[in-house]
Amino acid sequence: MLFSLIIPVYNRPDEVDELLESLSHSTFNEIFEIVLIEDGSSIVCKDVAQKYGDRLDISYYFKENSGPGDSRNYGMKKARGDYFIIFDSDCIIPKEYLSEVDKALKQNYVDCFGGPDKALDSFSDIQKAINFAMTSFLTTGGIRGGSEKIDKFQPRSFNMGLSRKAFEASKGFGNIHPGEDPDLSIRLWNLGFETKLFPNAFVYHKRRIDWDKFSTQVNKFGKARPILNSWYPKYNKLTFFFPSVFIIGFFISFLLMLIFNFDLLLQLYFVYFLVLFLVSSYQNKSLKIGYLSLIAVWKQFYGYGTGFIVSFFKIIILKQKPQEAFPELFFKV
Repeated sequence: MLFSLIIPVYNRPDEVDELLESLSHSTFNEIFEIVLIEDGSSIVCKDVAQKYGDRLDISYYFKENSGPGDSRNYGMKKARGDYFIIFDSDCIIPKEYLSEVDKALKQNYVDCFGGPDKALDSFSDIQKAINFAMTSFLTTGGIRGGSEKIDKFQPRSFNMGLSRKAFEASKGFGNIHPGEDPDLSIRLWNLGFETKLFPNAFVYHKRRIDWDKFSTQVNKFGKARPILNSWYPKYNKLTFFFPSVFIIGFFISFLLMLIFNFDLLLQLYFVYFLVLFLVSSYQNKSLKIGYLSLIAVWKQFYGYGTGFIVSFFKIIILKQKPQEAFPELFFKV
């Protein structure tokens, strides 16, 4: 089996340098190729790709900007492999990663898999706090952090595998972003393909974003979910409403305290955030990261929750067309 690693990049040559450096230390003994797709960047990584040309089998392509989903499709069409592995450019890959994927596929083959993400000690405190917010069982149920307590796992495209057969049947990613990865997972299910979590196939996801970019990102996640629910109502879940309910409940509990001096609900919120602080501080061995994790979780819930509410009203209640209601979520292909 030949693995083709598909990596879209947009103005991030430094990230690509770190990613390729990590792949150059892979312990996997079989042949694999790397397909870099420059998605209309003004700061290109061609020189970085050439730097590793004597150590890695790299193909480099430059195309006009059309978004990460279409760029991944472009790369898979160009790739030579039987099985595609998709990374974001801000990932660092453990040297055992491909061996773990190979072992998992031989033990229990699936046409699409996803893996979790972790943080390296070298990451910044904010990156570690955001990683906690995105992966903790206390915040997301662990769906990005390796929990297997899910009936159907939806791989995320920062760490995702897809067979050529599944790609050709599904035509790959759509033009919605974010949301292109769960959209693909559901279409694969409808075509009869299975998806699975490979818990040992983790990457270090650096997430080079500040607080404002993180808020914008999770707000878009929230906007995308009602769109996906409208496309695939069969896979709608009550848990998708949780961040919105959490935010509404918080403000209601605050008003109850101000108007009626009833603070029981607010105390429950305090206990929840205290638990978050203690768990993050323990896991990261840092009180500072524990504190920053509270900021990250609030921004995550508030951004996603408000985005979900706005999108639910426009898409589900008003029946607006997604491309007209939220043109910023769709790339023109």
